Amino acid sequence: MLTGKIQSLTADISAGSTSCEEIVGAALARAMDPHGEGAATFRSLRKDQAVQQARAYDLLRNTRAAASSLAGLPVSIKDNIDFAGEVTGGGCKLLEGAPPATAHAAVVERLHAAGAVIVGRTNMTELAFSGIGYNRFYGTPANPFERARRLIPGGSSSGAAISVTDGMAVAALGTDTGGSVRIPAALTGLTGFKPTQRRVPLQGVLPLSTLLDCVGPLARSVADCALLDNILADDDESLIPFGGRLRFCSADDFMLEEADPETIDTYTRAKRTLLDAGASIEPLPAGIFAELTGYYARGSFANAEAWERFGALIESRPYDIDPKIGERIARGRTISASDWIANLRARASMIERFERMMFAFDALIAPTVPILPPPIADMEDDEMYRHANTLILRNPAVANLLDAPSLTIPCHEAGQAPVGLMLIAPAMSDRRLLNIGAALEALLQA
Repeated sequence: MLTGKIQSLTADISAGSTSCEEIVGAALARAMDPHGEGAATFRSLRKDQAVQQARAYDLLRNTRAAASSLAGLPVSIKDNIDFAGEVTGGGCKLLEGAPPATAHAAVVERLHAAGAVIVGRTNMTELAFSGIGYNRFYGTPANPFERARRLIPGGSSSGAAISVTDGMAVAALGTDTGGSVRIPAALTGLTGFKPTQRRVPLQGVLPLSTLLDCVGPLARSVADCALLDNILADDDESLIPFGGRLRFCSADDFMLEEADPETIDTYTRAKRTLLDAGASIEPLPAGIFAELTGYYARGSFANAEAWERFGALIESRPYDIDPKIGERIARGRTISASDWIANLRARASMIERFERMMFAFDALIAPTVPILPPPIADMEDDEMYRHANTLILRNPAVANLLDAPSLTIPCHEAGQAPVGLMLIAPAMSDRRLLNIGAALEALLQA
C-alpha cells in the first residue's frame, strides 16, 4: 500500500518523534498566526476541544487502540457541513442567524469514528456557488503560490485548500457540485477527489444541487485522498497503483478552449510523460459534450435548486449576499419545468454516450482548470469575475453532470504555477480511478 502524509505522520508518532498533541497544536498555531492566512481560511476553530481530543488519541495510540491512521490528526471541514451545536453558515451572511445543527453530518460521524480531530470550519464561496473562492464578507485566503501577488485559491472550497497547503490540517473535507473540491486543489498544488455521488452520504450537508452535490477530500497525495475516501464511503479497499498499460482519452477541443499558454504547456508535458511511459492517449470525437451548450443556455440544475432554496431569503435581504453570487442564483427564477426536463434528458444522453465510449479507456484526461489563478483584486470587477468563473468551472463541472468520479493531481514542475491534471472515469469506478491516479502521481513526480 502506498503511503502519504497521513501514514508518514502515523509512523513518526509510533516512533516517538512527535505526538498527536504536537501535530494538532502546530496546526492550530498556524491557523491563529496573525501574519498567516488563518483568519480568512477558517470561519471558526475548535481550539480547546481539538487539543483535548489529540491528548486522548495519544493515549489510545500508546495502547494500540487507535481507530485508524487518521486518529488524533487534524482535519478541517467546510462551512456547509453540519457539526452538532454549531451554525452551518455556508460562508454566507444570509445564514448567520440560522439555528445550530442538532446532529453531525454523516461524513462528520464517519470522521469521528476514524478518530479524526476536527480543528475547525473552513471559509468558502457563499453558498458554494462559484469556482473563484472569493468571499466578499469573510475574506479570501491567498493562494500559496507567489503569495505576495495575492492570487485566488479557487473555490468554492477555498479555505479547505489553504488549511492543507499551510499546514493547518493534514486533510480537508470539501463539497463538489461543479468542481469545488478539484478546482482549489488544482490551483494550489494539492490532490482532490470527487466521488460518484451515491458512494458518500450527503445527510447534514447544506445543499446547492441535490442532483450534483458530492463530498470529497483535499490532501497532499492520492494515498491521503484514498484513505479519506475509504472513511467517507465506509470502504476498506487498499490503494494499489495500476500496473497495466493505461489507455486514456481526451476532449482537448473542448477542455483547452481559451486555456492559458502555460497551462497548455504543462498539460502537454504531462501527456508526453504518460506516452513515454507506454500509455496511449486518443482524442474523443468532437462534440462529445455538445449538450452542455443547451444545458447552460436553459439554466443549470444548481441555478434552479439554489433559487428554490434561497431565492426568498435573497429577495428579503439583498445586501447580505454578494451580487455576483445573487445574480447567478437569480438565474434560476426563469427556469421552467420544460427546461428542467430538457436538462435531465440532455444529462442522460451525455452519460449514456460517455459510458459507452469509456469501455475502450481507463479515464479521460484534461487540465482540471484551463487558466492560472488570477489576482483576488481582479475579481472585484464583475466582468473579469464572470469570465474567470465560467472558465474555471467549465472542465470539472463535466464530471458532476456525468455523475462520474474525478481526481485532480498536480502536474506542474517545482517553481511553476500550479496546474492540475484531471481524470474522469465512469460512475462507480472510484477505487480503480484512485489506483490509476496513484500510478500517474508516481510518474509525474519522477
